[in-house]
Amino acid sequence: MIRGHTPTSPMVEELTSIWRRVLQRASIGAEDDFFDLGGDPASASALFLEISRVWGRELSPLTIYQARTPSALAAILERPELPRLAPIVRLRAGTEGSPVFFAHGLGGTVMEFSKLVSHIDSQRPIYGLQMKGIDGVEKPLDHIEDIAQYSLDAIRKVQPRGRYLLIGYSLGGLIALEIARRLSGNREDPALLVLVDSYPHFQYLTLRQQAGVLVRRLKRHAFAKLGSAASAGAGSLGHNGGVLDRPRYAESFARTMQVVRESANRAWIGYAPRFYAGEIKFVKAAVNTEFAEDPVAVWAKLAQHFEMETVPGDHFGILAGHVAQLAEALSRYLKEAPG
Repeated sequence: MIRGHTPTSPMVEELTSIWRRVLQRASIGAEDDFFDLGGDPASASALFLEISRVWGRELSPLTIYQARTPSALAAILERPELPRLAPIVRLRAGTEGSPVFFAHGLGGTVMEFSKLVSHIDSQRPIYGLQMKGIDGVEKPLDHIEDIAQYSLDAIRKVQPRGRYLLIGYSLGGLIALEIARRLSGNREDPALLVLVDSYPHFQYLTLRQQAGVLVRRLKRHAFAKLGSAASAGAGSLGHNGGVLDRPRYAESFARTMQVVRESANRAWIGYAPRFYAGEIKFVKAAVNTEFAEDPVAVWAKLAQHFEMETVPGDHFGILAGHVAQLAEALSRYLKEAPG
């Protein structure tokens, strides 16, 4: 966390004014936390758009996770150099028990966990892992094994030893699995490993599983094509969706995130999961259009113990509209976990 600037500086006053407009609040203090005030990824993007207009500084919206108050953000803005983005950030403070570590999906950042974390019923501190290269300075990693080691090094700075609590969504499930394998190899068996709708790449499935995935994908594309035809018949919006109208900083952020996503996708393609001599808890999205139909058939042979439950929604919906059900399952696991 960035140490804050003096609360009475003109920059802090200007920032609190911007925060009031973006978050639509009548009063905001210099030490108020952005997320405690109801901030989310969308409002973070709006906040940094305003900052780029006022000061001409092109900061990544991800900066908000390291400078969550107006005073801390002012301290960053007064520095000439761009801040480096940390590989691990605190998503929520906690007062009891070992910390929880969330591994990122294909996007490489913690932004997708914003809503989920607010619904989790646990007093444990919660941290999120981010991919190397999200600051646009370093080159992203493109092997799960390397991403896992990079993440584990960051985890140990928060929790040097002990039994770890690991949760991974989508690609993050593979990262969490590889971290768990490394820990168990050092006789530090994780206290909890949860994979949230996480699957190996298509090429590592059996031929029967691959056939099932192809059928579901063909059906989804057919329905999507029908939907597109209906939309076209209703008339076109006649614009480019704002892509060409976005400010320069947003274009730069989008390019950086695209590079990160491409590296993460290469990592997913190249990773063949190996046996894990521990327990995997698996949370499956009820609506499946892209992955193997039966996660048990995929994962049970790759773990000493495997337990699965299903929550409403599809792969993306479980972090949005159906986030409460996913949070309930994760909260239960965290209460049952030792430490």
